[in-house]
Amino acid sequence: MHDIEYVNMTGLPMKEFAEQVKALGDVTRLKMIRLLCEAKEDLCVCEIMDALEISHSNVSRHLKILKTAGFVKENKEGRWVHFFLAEPGSSSHKNLLLAVGNMPAELFAADIERMQLRLSLREDGKCVDGLKSEKWLAALKLIRTGSIDRYSKKQERNRR
Repeated sequence: MHDIEYVNMTGLPMKEFAEQVKALGDVTRLKMIRLLCEAKEDLCVCEIMDALEISHSNVSRHLKILKTAGFVKENKEGRWVHFFLAEPGSSSHKNLLLAVGNMPAELFAADIERMQLRLSLREDGKCVDGLKSEKWLAALKLIRTGSIDRYSKKQERNRR
């Protein structure tokens, strides 16, 4: 076979483009990308775990795929690993992110609600609670009992 590398209209080699499309071919990875878009800040692995209600090993596996495809980057701070969206390296990369961002919000509503609640537990803008902390379990109980608005207001008062 010929060693010709096909390039799409955006200048991205076809193999890289196919890898990016494959990386988005999983519901969990779509949710992760959408959470990172909505958060507009780095997310700790434990925050992603709690928002999506999946195990550490699943989060790590999916983040590795997204990282390999160039969608996310990581920042390590001590024992905490935070992930954020990588700057698009091509117009097709940007368009794929826009496509995820334009998916109906209701598909992600519960995940985004849990993420926002999880982010409200941060202290000085940093995740300090770790995996399945007691604070998180108490906050999650509030979501399930419909008391979330009272909790969010209390958290806001405590931060002042």
